[in-house]
Parts: sequence; C-alpha cells; structure tokens
Amino acid sequence: MNDNDTRTHQMVIRSREFMTQSIDDFVEGGAARQLYAQLQAGIIDFEQKGAAHGTGLSDERQGTKSRGEARDALQDRLDLIRGVAKVIGIEDKFPRPLKDNDDSLLETADIYAAHALPLKAQFIAHEMPADFLEDLAEEKAALQTAITDQANAAGDHISAREEKNNARDNCVAIVRNLTPLIKVRYANNPGKLAEWTAASHIERAPRRAKTADPPPPATSGQ
Repeated sequence: MNDNDTRTHQMVIRSREFMTQSIDDFVEGGAARQLYAQLQAGIIDFEQKGAAHGTGLSDERQGTKSRGEARDALQDRLDLIRGVAKVIGIEDKFPRPLKDNDDSLLETADIYAAHALPLKAQFIAHEMPADFLEDLAEEKAALQTAITDQANAAGDHISAREEKNNARDNCVAIVRNLTPLIKVRYANNPGKLAEWTAASHIERAPRRAKTADPPPPATSGQ
C-alpha cells in the first residue's frame, strides 16, 4: 500500500473499533449494524487486495530486472559475434542493433544467426565456441520469454491496483454512510460524536519542509 492507502486503512480500522465498542447502542438488525458488518468484510477485502497489489508490483519489478538481464546477455553474445566478424572482414553482414530497442535486438539476432550459419567453421576457427549459434538462439528465446513475462506481470499489477482501489473506496463509502446514523444516535452525546469524527478522519500527508533560498552571491565593493 502507498501512503494514502495506509492512512485510509488506519481510518477504517479506527472506525471499525469505534463501532465494535459502541455496537450495543445501535438497533438490533438495523442499518448501522448492517453497515458495521459490511465494514468488517470490506476491511478484510481491502487488506487482501492490498497484499495482492504488493505482490503484483514485486512481480513486475522482478520482470523488469529479468528482462534487463536477458537483454544484456543477448547483447553481449551479439557483440562477441560482431567482434569476430570484424576480424574475419565481414563486419558489414553483422550490423549493430538499434540502441535500447528490444525488437531491434531480436531482429538482429536472427540476422546474425542467418549470416553466421554458413560461416560457422570460420567463427569456430576464431575461438568462438562450437555451440555459439545454439547459445545465441537460447539467449534470444530467453529475452522473448522475459518480455512476455514482464508484460503479463504489468497487466496483473494494473488489475490488482484497480481492485485494491475499489476495495479501499468501498470501505470509505461505508464509513461515510455510517456517519449520518451515528450523528442521529449520538445527537445528545458530543463526546461520542467527537470520538467518531476523530476516528473517521483520514489524516493528511505531512507537508514537506520548505528549502530555504540560498543567500545572494556576495558582491565586491566599488
């Protein structure tokens, strides 16, 4: 949960505790008790969806890391092949991929494989491992898999975030619906009303301290 979610969660927990301690003051089977039951269930849902969102965020970050590692491994393989091609004198057949472009990197891997295959013996004679084309294919496949996994994780994260937000907003709506009923029940009890107001209030984010302006540069005397 982010800071806003945390402050909202703290608010609905305080509101639930207020109702738990005061439930005997409300009509058996009445609207306030029904909302209290909804709030209890809503908080559980909010917490579960918050945990799922956290997992989704973690998975997306891991997917980004894995994609970067697979990209680097394929790029390193292409650099080795291009280096040998330069020594052989066929560098033009092995162009550099576009920078920071995974589609170009994958396309370049196919070009390298096609051009290196008939020249495999020459590459091996220049110290490339015998299975360098198999390694190239594996590293290309690894990047393709990492791209797919990252996209799936990002989609799951977006979905989990939306579900978490909906669960949070549902809890807030329940608390807001409880407020008029509590005002009626405690119309003659200002202490209880003040307690509810404090419980159902979402704290504001702390303000950042202002940075003092730097002093003006000193000027030399005339």
